[in-house]
Amino acid sequence: MSLYCDTMIYKNLIPIYLKKVFNEKLILMIAVLFRWFVSLHDYSGKSKTPMYGDYEAQRHWMEVTISLPTTQWYFNSSDNDLLYWGLDYPPLTAYHSYLNGLVFKKILPESVQLNTSRGFESKFHKLLMRYSVLIVDLLIFIPAVYWFFRQFFKIKNNNQLSQTMIIALTLLYPGIILIDYGHFQYNCVSLGLFVASVASMFANKTILTCILFSMALNYKQMELYHALPFFFYYIGFVYEIYKKRSFFKALKTLSILVLSVTITFLLLWLPFISDPKQMFQVIHRIFPLERGVFEDKVSNIWCLINVLYKLRDINNQTMATICLLTTLISVLPTCLDLLKNPSKIKFLLSLINCSLSFFLFSFQVHEKSILLVAIPVLMYAPQNAFVCTWFLSLTTFSMLPLLIRDNLLIPFISLSLIYFIVYNNIEKLMLQNKNTSKLHLLRNLSLLGCVILTFCTLTLKPPQKYPHLWPLFISVYSCVHFFLFLIYFNFSQLMLNVPKKKLY
Repeated sequence: MSLYCDTMIYKNLIPIYLKKVFNEKLILMIAVLFRWFVSLHDYSGKSKTPMYGDYEAQRHWMEVTISLPTTQWYFNSSDNDLLYWGLDYPPLTAYHSYLNGLVFKKILPESVQLNTSRGFESKFHKLLMRYSVLIVDLLIFIPAVYWFFRQFFKIKNNNQLSQTMIIALTLLYPGIILIDYGHFQYNCVSLGLFVASVASMFANKTILTCILFSMALNYKQMELYHALPFFFYYIGFVYEIYKKRSFFKALKTLSILVLSVTITFLLLWLPFISDPKQMFQVIHRIFPLERGVFEDKVSNIWCLINVLYKLRDINNQTMATICLLTTLISVLPTCLDLLKNPSKIKFLLSLINCSLSFFLFSFQVHEKSILLVAIPVLMYAPQNAFVCTWFLSLTTFSMLPLLIRDNLLIPFISLSLIYFIVYNNIEKLMLQNKNTSKLHLLRNLSLLGCVILTFCTLTLKPPQKYPHLWPLFISVYSCVHFFLFLIYFNFSQLMLNVPKKKLY
């Protein structure tokens, strides 16, 4: 009898121990393993002369930054042809390329040799490039995710199982794995700095928040998608202090915010601010209006409208103005609401609404920019795992044409199926599936549409007259979903403080 009781006790205790201690380590191991499996596949522009792809762009920036002085990094010259993957990201990206270049010069110097290493490809070089992504992921993005959810669950006081499962949901998200480890980019750096800045804000570390987000913005200018919520949250926060008749405290807080951002920017731009010509050239490179709004089939409003009315005929300056005004109008409700009610949960929703508005309406959008929306959605997922995971599935699907071009179809299907299984189990464990039978049906029909379009893309040859038919269908289908999600998340934010009896 004693043996039976001991057995039953251990049988109950072991799963609890595993859930609380072992699971997070296991999730990290699986997340790294999945990343490495994807890295074994092809990358952007492999062996596709003369321009190759993003893999070559990152290699070329290493070559340029270690071979030329900073004054020539962003200028066209015989040693730096800007038409061949010229630097078009802010200084922190250039510094990162420089550090990588120093390492590659030491280990594989022929891969970063000025003017002779274009299109350099070898198995060892691919290994080094993949390692360079994994290292910054392990140093920046993954720790930031753990830090954020530690802070989030301190505030929300959810159970340990929920925290563990949400970390799994974030680290196993296919989108960022496929783009960084398949297509090849370093989104884990800018997005990691962004997540860390939000974690810092949740921990009430104002100076560190400003420094981290300024660094994220100086790594990739697309972090502007997240800038407005930070601005309006802190302005609203300062105003709340002022309303309590603490004028000097409000002034002190505002001064700390301004100085933190200013000093960080000055330090990062130090090699370029001494000469106005240098500074304006960098700005010109990171905001290239001449490239237009239609670089590819992107799941935004302009590509959708272009099907019915040819917006391509409108000149870039006019189109840029239209995009700017439309984007500002679309972010106005979420920003004003955050200004009036600066709470942390509203802040997360505002990050989603602003970034999704920028993706749908702004100028010069890439399909990969949907990652800037996906990460805030993952951060909000503990509040509504069902809707968030639905949205996340659509984000990965929206990048399908790009992933097919990069020969990443197998990891796309594999990771998407695994993710579907993971979040279905999370719904059950978190009891998110109560009274949502109609929503489940709607979601399943939505995902079935993704499966059908994927099948058609792979098996049915489009008419000769419309060679890009399936990518267009995918972008339109995804765009309609994203627009409806924008309405939903805006409504969620605006109604957050309204009593339930007023919602019906």
